[in-house]
Amino acid sequence: MKKVYIDTMGCQMNKSDTERMFGMLSCMDYTETTDPKDADLLMINTCSIRQLSEDKAFSMLGTWGKWKNEGKKIKIGICGCVAQQKAEKVFRRAPYVDFVLGTHKIYSLPEIIKQINNGERVCECTETHQTEDDKAFKFPINRVKAVNAWIPITEGCNNFCTYCIVPYTRGRERSRQPEIIIKEAKDALSQGFKEITLLGQNVDSYGKDFKDKNYRLAQLLRDINSIDGNFRIRFVTSYPTDITDELIETVVELDKVCEYFHIPMQSGSSEVLKAMNRRYDRETYAKIVEKVRKMVPDVTITSDFIAGFPGETEEQFKETLSAIDEFELDYSNTAAYSPREKTVAAKWVDKYIDEDVKTERLARLNEKVRENCLKSNLKFVGREMEVLVENFENHKGQNVITGRARNNKIVHIPCNDDLTGQFINVKITGAKTWYLKGELI
Repeated sequence: MKKVYIDTMGCQMNKSDTERMFGMLSCMDYTETTDPKDADLLMINTCSIRQLSEDKAFSMLGTWGKWKNEGKKIKIGICGCVAQQKAEKVFRRAPYVDFVLGTHKIYSLPEIIKQINNGERVCECTETHQTEDDKAFKFPINRVKAVNAWIPITEGCNNFCTYCIVPYTRGRERSRQPEIIIKEAKDALSQGFKEITLLGQNVDSYGKDFKDKNYRLAQLLRDINSIDGNFRIRFVTSYPTDITDELIETVVELDKVCEYFHIPMQSGSSEVLKAMNRRYDRETYAKIVEKVRKMVPDVTITSDFIAGFPGETEEQFKETLSAIDEFELDYSNTAAYSPREKTVAAKWVDKYIDEDVKTERLARLNEKVRENCLKSNLKFVGREMEVLVENFENHKGQNVITGRARNNKIVHIPCNDDLTGQFINVKITGAKTWYLKGELI
């Protein structure tokens, strides 16, 4: 059997795509290797959210290209968002690449492998306005061994935020058919997974493009919740104004759906949000968060923020810091603004923030996130929580199991037994910035 190595960058959607590509390749007598030097086929599944990720991808391709030029008999492919964005341009920058596979046609991979093995060079980056669910039935999904299984339910985005390249690399929103999602959930559970995470750039938009306008995310959650077994359900990422009362009520109603919402805000300033083409202002976001917290006991709400968006003033940046405090956000992903090709904001060169200023603001933003994460964690000291154990390791001479509570809080528990995959009851004994400390009850 030939060996394949895939390096995966970026979001959970990319990681899910990689699992699907491994499944397709397993049907073509390829087996996975974790050592790129041992592979016959080298692939990188790329992310184009920030320039740093794109640069890292081409650097890795350059290393593989040197191996090929030195006589190593290998095939090289680039997939994911950078591939979709650059398409044929990849060949000019990296002539040693054998194929370029965009985000819309990952199920074309088997045919592409046949073509490159016949000496062809292939670029498949055509866009589609449909999902490839009909092809998904034909191949297994080689999931990473863990307790959580990722299942995409929507692909693409319709929002066209001025900083974001996703609509250009992932295309317009397309909802996958519920029967296929439910089948993939049942398959994952039968393989021993204990948690299902439903994925989408805007997961709350699920079903908007269906003829049956009544089948939305809430109904999908109900259908998956009805599957027999002891498991959890999560969903990410939520667009603030797409979170309906029905969805919040469904989270409260269903026993397997976790008390966790990831609601990116991006900026605490209404003026900056307008420039970002976000469909809400600070006041609207505040009402959404308030409603979720009021309706869902012990909910964790996390967010995303960008520092140094073009034209952002110091006062507007301070509004972001105050928003994290005001809304008591439990954790936030952060990044300095990175201009992306094709996006509207990339053209505002005269409004770019100096790199030193962006770096300084990002550092202050990260410090604010750390402060609030610790405040959030301290609230749970002395509480009892259900934890799903994710791994077991020896840390500084002590055996420790690590898992997540229903609200996504990470918990470390001293334990000499490997309880990975089990649900346990834990008393929280302490809090650190990024995790809780607990003991078995």
